[in-house]
Parts: sequence; C-alpha cells; structure tokens
Amino acid sequence: MKPLDPRLLRLSRTARGFVLAAAGTGAVRTTATTGIAWGIAAAVTQVVDAVRSGQVPTTFGGTLAVLGAAFLLRAVAAWATDDLATRAGARVKSELRAAVLRRAADRGPGWLAGRSSAGFATTLGPGLDALDAYFGRYLPQLALTAVATPVLLVAIALGDLTSAIVIVCAMPVIPVFMILIGLATQTLQRRQADALARLGGAFTEAVEGLATLKVFGRARRQVGRIGRVTDEYRRGTLGVLRLSFVSGFALELAASLSVALVAVSIGIRLVDGSLGLGAAMFVLVLAPEAFAPLRQVGADFHAAQDGVEASRTVLDVLDDPQRDTSDASAPAARSADDAAADALVLRGLTVHRPDVVVGPVDLTAPVGTVVAVAGPSGSGKSSLLAALRGVLPHDGTVVVPGAAGTPGTERTTWVDQRPRLVRGTVAENVALSATPDVERVRTALGAVGLGLEPGLPVGSGGTGLSGGQAQRVAVARGLYRAAARRTPLVLLDEPTSALDAESESLVVAAARRLADDGAVVVVASHRRAVIAAADVVATVDPSGAVTIRTARVVSA
Repeated sequence: MKPLDPRLLRLSRTARGFVLAAAGTGAVRTTATTGIAWGIAAAVTQVVDAVRSGQVPTTFGGTLAVLGAAFLLRAVAAWATDDLATRAGARVKSELRAAVLRRAADRGPGWLAGRSSAGFATTLGPGLDALDAYFGRYLPQLALTAVATPVLLVAIALGDLTSAIVIVCAMPVIPVFMILIGLATQTLQRRQADALARLGGAFTEAVEGLATLKVFGRARRQVGRIGRVTDEYRRGTLGVLRLSFVSGFALELAASLSVALVAVSIGIRLVDGSLGLGAAMFVLVLAPEAFAPLRQVGADFHAAQDGVEASRTVLDVLDDPQRDTSDASAPAARSADDAAADALVLRGLTVHRPDVVVGPVDLTAPVGTVVAVAGPSGSGKSSLLAALRGVLPHDGTVVVPGAAGTPGTERTTWVDQRPRLVRGTVAENVALSATPDVERVRTALGAVGLGLEPGLPVGSGGTGLSGGQAQRVAVARGLYRAAARRTPLVLLDEPTSALDAESESLVVAAARRLADDGAVVVVASHRRAVIAAADVVATVDPSGAVTIRTARVVSA
C-alpha cells in the first residue's frame, strides 16, 4: 500500500499545495526542535558549570529567551499545519466530489447504470469524509517525517557520531513493523469499506421501497436486516480500532527501546568522560524526536486507512480511461443518418438482459407517430426504452429525430414509470427548477387533468399526493420539458399504470397532441386504451421477440 498515492497529487491541485506547505511547516518545526534541544543543553550546562564554580551564569537569561522563542515557533508551526490540514481536507473533498460527478456526467447514465448507486453515494459522502484524518493527521506527519528525520540525524551526528550510528541501526525496526502491520490491516480496511457500502445500500433500498414494504406488512423486517448490517459494521470498526491501538503500541515500544539504547550508551560514556555534558544533553533531547515522526506517521497511517480506501476508490474512477459505456449505443450524433432528422429509425436494435434477449427491432417512425411498446410485465419494455435513451448498451442502430449534431439526450424527453418526486412545490417538481414558468406548469397540469396549485408543497417521494396524482405530476413534467425544449422524441414508461379510465384518456390525448406537434412518442404500456390509440404497436413477448404492427400510417 503506497504511503501517498501520486494520483491524488496529479488530480488535486490543493493536495499538491498542501504537501508543499506541510513540508515547509515541517522544516520550521524541525528547526525549532533543534533550537529547543540546543537551548536545554546550553541551559543545563551553564547551570552545572555555575554550580561547580559557585557563580551565577551570565548568559542564562539569553539562553532561556532562545529556548522560549523556539517553543513558541514550534507551537505556531504546529498550529499552522493543523489549520492548513483542515482547510486542505475540506477543499480536496470538494474537488474530488466535483471531479467524480463531472466524470459521471461525461460518461453518461449508461456508466452509472452499471454501478451501485447506494455504494457510489456512500463513497462520495461518508467515505470521503474519512479523508479528514488523512489530511489532518497522516499527510502532515508524512511531510514532517520526510523533512525532520534526515535533518535531526545530521544534527545528532554533529553532536555525537556514535549515537547517530546507533539510531540509524535501530531506526529500520520501525518501518519493518509498519510494513507488517500494514499487510495485516489492508484486508481488514477493505472489508470495512465494503461493509460501509453494504450498509448504505441496505438503508437506501429500504427507504426507496418503504411504501411497498408497508403495503405488504414487511417494513419491520427491514429493521432487523439493517440492524444486522449495522452490527457487522460496528464490529468491524472496533476491530480496526483495536488493530490501530496495537500498532501504535508496537511502534511506541520499538521507538522506546531504541531511545533506551542511545541513553545507555550516552550514560556509559558520560561516566568514563569520553562525552561532554552539553553534547549528551543535546543528543538525549533529540533522540526521541528523531524517532517520533517515523513512529507517529505509522500510527496515523493506520488510523487514516478509511480515508485512504475511500480516496483509492474515487481515484480509480477518475483515473480510469474508460469512456461512456453508452457512447456506442446512445442515440446521439450517430452518423450521417442524422440528416434524415424527421424520423425515429431503429435497425437491428437488440438489448441483452441477463434472462432474455429483447429484439431485434427494425422500425421507422416519422414525426407525428405514437408507438406503443406492449407486452406483459418483465418482458423487456422498459429495457427497450432505456436503449432508446442511451443508458443501456445494445446492438444495432438508433437514430433519434432532431437536428444533426445535437446530443440525443437533448432531443429526448423521458417519463419514468416511478414518479421520483422530490421535496418542494408541485411547480418545482414539474419544471425541475427553483424558478419554474408557472403558466406553463398550469398548462401541463391541466393537460393531465390535475387541478393542483403549482405552489402546493410536496414531500420527498411524493408525500401528500395520491399515487395517481404523483404519476400525473410526473407526466406533466414530461409535457413541460417537451414544450420547453421542443424535443422530437418523447418516451413514456407506463404513464397510466396507476390511473383510472378518465385520467388515462387525458394522458393518451396529451401524448397524441405531442405527436401532432411534431414529435415521435413511444409509450411502454400494457393498458388497452394506450395500445388502441397508437399508430404503431411493438409487442414484446416473454421470449424477447418483438412483433411490429402498424395500426395507422403516418405520412412523413
């Protein structure tokens, strides 16, 4: 496991600046520490010499002033390091989160569809929060170790070469302990990161399906499930803490024994007169300081492993050269076929699912066409719509109507079969904006037979609305976008599954008006009224085969 991932420095300018700043404050701290050792040695020597001669040391006050200034300088440098670490940690987390979100947007929804949304959110949220310990403790100590260790060894060698040799011979024991402990903790830390992702996934799934669970009386069972995952994570956390404490003890023991060897050597040579008191005091003060950075960096490294694992996951995402997995299949800027911008063209469209292959589909639907994708639940209707949106890899060609060179996602309006409403007003949910066009919102709501006030508050998940109202708000959202952006392709996934016959007829009429206004409307549904109103019906049977039936020919 690398002490410092070079990708972090390459991808984060703040991290690069912080490492340099931490090295600078480390140099100041090392200088102050050397000054403290010299001040203590000089003060003790002056006092001893004065006692022996029966005089008062004349330079004692100046020595104490230098000693006090050195202590103050080290305290200021330590404060500056902590302040820089706090600021850098916050900025680097912000930079990494923004970079990952930009990369996810660049790669498209197809790339996101292949990842766990709960695990992804957990990594970007509490996972990256663990970088506080990484930047607040480990990186400053690593920079201090890189600067302080060689400088202090040189200072000790100038005071007493024998003690420097003893320290150099004993110092490798600490890195050996660090490597052995690191090998032992690596698997444990990764297991802990996986446990956090499972915990986040379990909680997210329970919240998303809470309404369904309550309907079937299964909500209470999720308490036990989340409790088990939480307990697993708690036990893992305690295990990591135990190992961190043990590693700290092992490093402390190794450093203490090494300092003891130096102290014994100095004591023997003081007795036989081969080493002066000043040099002995100087080396005795600096010897623990020479071991302290290396010892502390090992302890902090293990304590900051949660952040190391989270940053590794994020850096793997940012450093992965893979492009958008849907680029080869998304309906955007496909080819010269875009010149025929007046039709939805499917050539050999085939979607591979784990349980069945849906397709192939060959279809040309000019603008003004309503296409119904029919079939039983689970046959693959939503998968075909996902392929048209470009979020599901597929074989074959998809050409979306619209201006040549315009991305397919900008030419498409999509209404999911789940409303996915957020906390806010009805207008904000329809427009997906904090500043909606209220009149256009009223028009969209009226088109689906909803007399709700645009300013009516809505809770997360559509709390405060019935199931049918929430579904019609979602359809109104699609009508709003289609009208605002004049998208030539409108995809509706089961838009009437929770509606009565009267409301369903309004939605069908709205879909027809969209087609008459110059769009291709594709509706996935198993409702007879929707299928009967379509110009083209693509029926998907349970085996995945698709049959095209033309009910009414639409002129291009």
